[in-house]
Formats: sequence, structure tokens, C-alpha cells
Amino acid sequence: MPRFGITGHVNLTADSVPLVYRAITDALSPYAGTDLTGVSCIARGADSIFAKVVLDLGGRLEVVVPAENYRDKRVSPDYAHQFDELIDKAAEVRVLPFAEADPDAYEAANQQLVAVSDLVLAVWDGHFGGGKGSTASTVEYARAKGVPVEVIWPAGAQRC
Repeated sequence: MPRFGITGHVNLTADSVPLVYRAITDALSPYAGTDLTGVSCIARGADSIFAKVVLDLGGRLEVVVPAENYRDKRVSPDYAHQFDELIDKAAEVRVLPFAEADPDAYEAANQQLVAVSDLVLAVWDGHFGGGKGSTASTVEYARAKGVPVEVIWPAGAQRC
């Protein structure tokens, strides 16, 4: 069975969350159960929505944490509980050997995610830019490596 990776926007509007959840569920439902493996960096937004869908469908969650200080430096207090819950439910957690959570660490994490995925879902509005570690750069990297990318941007989805 294929392994799915996720890349996507962290700054989805509150109204977009259920739309994205449904769209990811539709994409992954054919693989529901123990054959489903999802790989995520579990950042706020698309990554965490994807992780929740994988778990809700009975799948296996693997987490790639970009840096040793990611939880302390980049996870906001209002998201910390959800982040910790996803870490606890993950079958595997890999923390990359970066001391600082910065664009280099994010890019490396996304490259690791692409390397172990058969298909990458991209919750992406199609706009390029954003630099290292961005959704657009991850989509470009996956395509350059020959990893298929399925863009998910449901009608009505918006970024903050």
C-alpha cells in the first residue's frame, strides 16, 4: 500500500479546516485501516489535519520533527496540546538533527517526508514562493524527484 506524505499551508482560515478535513478524508478513504500510512511534520494547519484524518481512518502516523527545539520554539501555546496528542499517537517519531527550527530544518524535514512517500498530498492554493521549506518548494521538490503530488484545495478554502 502507498505511503502518503503531506505538505500544506499552516495559515488556513477556521472555515477552511472542515473543508480540508473532508477533502483529505475523501482522498485517503480508499486506504482506510491498517494499510494506511501517513507521514507528517504535524505543523498547525494542513499537516495536523492530515494526521488527524490518518488516525481517524485507523491508519499509522509517522512524524518527522524538523529540529530538536521545534516544540519549544515553533509550537504556539494554543496548538501545543494538539501537537503533543499527535506525537503521543504516532507510531514513529523522527527528530531531525537540527538544533534550530529554521528554513533549513523545514526543508530537510520536507525532503525526508518526500523520500519516504509514494504520493504527496499538497493542501496548496497553487501560489509559488515562500522560500525554503514552503509548500510550493516541497511540491517542486517532490515533482523533481518523480514523486506524484495530488493538490487538494477545496472550493471555499482560504488562507489567513
